[in-house]
Amino acid sequence: MKKLAAVMTILAMTAAPAFAANQGGFVDPNAAAPAQQAQPQGGFSGPTGSKTTVEKAKSLSDDTWVTLTGKIEQRIGGDDYTFRDSTGTINVDIDHKRWNGQTITPQDTVQLEGKVDKDWNSVEIDVKNVTKVK
Repeated sequence: MKKLAAVMTILAMTAAPAFAANQGGFVDPNAAAPAQQAQPQGGFSGPTGSKTTVEKAKSLSDDTWVTLTGKIEQRIGGDDYTFRDSTGTINVDIDHKRWNGQTITPQDTVQLEGKVDKDWNSVEIDVKNVTKVK
């Protein structure tokens, strides 16, 4: 009997935080709603780089987060593109999933968020978010 009581106590102690947290699960749309909480929106979540230029980005340290505004001029191959702003051009690496269903042409102005990727003799931007500027 003491073993059963000990097991029940352990179960109660480990289950209590799960019930108290009330994280996720089914929400009945017909039930009276508690105070509404802001729901997070989708998109990139992480460090946002300071707005900079291509010229400055080329001199920044590896893995520095940047935000660039300009135009994607052409596809070089694979996920690699040429990006231009008023200070120059730089190669950018944009994975297919980063387009988020947007169609971008060389006439569109875009904002790219990503990190500087420096190799021995080259610099490019590993893009994490692409936004068409309206």
